[in-house]
Amino acid sequence: MASISVITVNYNNAEGLRRTFDSVAEHKTSDLEYIVVDGNSDDDSLVLIEGATSLIDQWISEKDEGIYQAMNKGIAMAQGEYVLFLNSGDHFTQGLDLTKVFDALDGTGLIACDIHVRGTGIDYLKEHPETLTFSYLMEDTLAHQSVLIRRELFQEIGSYDESLKITADWKFFMHAIGLHRASYKRLPLVLSYYYLDGISATGPGSNMRKAERRRVIREEFAYFYQDYRKLKLMGSNRFKMLTELENSKFARKFNSFMLRLGLFIFRGKRLKDLE
Repeated sequence: MASISVITVNYNNAEGLRRTFDSVAEHKTSDLEYIVVDGNSDDDSLVLIEGATSLIDQWISEKDEGIYQAMNKGIAMAQGEYVLFLNSGDHFTQGLDLTKVFDALDGTGLIACDIHVRGTGIDYLKEHPETLTFSYLMEDTLAHQSVLIRRELFQEIGSYDESLKITADWKFFMHAIGLHRASYKRLPLVLSYYYLDGISATGPGSNMRKAERRRVIREEFAYFYQDYRKLKLMGSNRFKMLTELENSKFARKFNSFMLRLGLFIFRGKRLKDLE
C-alpha cells in the first residue's frame, strides 16, 4: 500500500494541471499513489489526463457540485496511509527531497509542512506553528496543500462538509483538533507552492470565508463564539490603532493634558492644581 495518496482536483485548468503533473512526475514512486478528480472539464484537461495514464493511478472525470465534493471523491478512492491535496496548479517545491517526508510518517494525525504562497503582488512563506492550538485555528488555518492527513481521520471525523464553499478543510481541522484531539506535528520543510488565484483570494471570497467561519463556530462551537468575536475585534484596524495610541508616550501625555483641560473648563480648576 502506498504511504501517500496525492489527490489533484481540477476543473477547466489545463495549464495548471500540466504544472502539477510535471511536479508529481519528478517524485512518483511506488510509495506515492496519484489520483486525479476532474469535474468534467471542457478544455484540454482530459487530453492531458488521458496522456498521463502512466503517471496517474486512478482518475475520474464527471460533474460535481463543488471542490469539496470532488475532494471527497478523491478521499474515497485513496489507498495511502496519508492524503495530500495538490490541486491543479499547485506543485512540490523544486529540489524537494520527498524521502524526508516519507521518513516523517509516524502515525501522527496531521503533519504540517511549510508552504510557499504566491499571487498577484504576493510572495511569502507560511510556516505552521510548532504547537497547534484551537485558538490558532479560530483565527488562522492550516494550508491543506502542505498538510499530510492520516486517512483514518476521515473515517473517524467524516469527509469534508460539502455545504461549505471554501472553508470545509478549515472545519475539518477544527473538528480534528477541537473535538477528536488528533495528534499534530510540524515538519520544517517547504513542501509545496500554492497560487492565490481561486475564489478564496478575491474580495467576495474573503467575505464568504468570514461568513462560513462564523456559521460553523456559532453552530458547532457555540461555547467559544464570544471568544471568536473578541479575537476578530482585537484584529480590527480600529482596535490596533487604539492599542498603538495607548502604548504611545506622546498619546498618553496628550490624553492626560486633555483630561486636565476638561476638568479646568468644567470644574473651574487650575491646571497646576492637577499636577
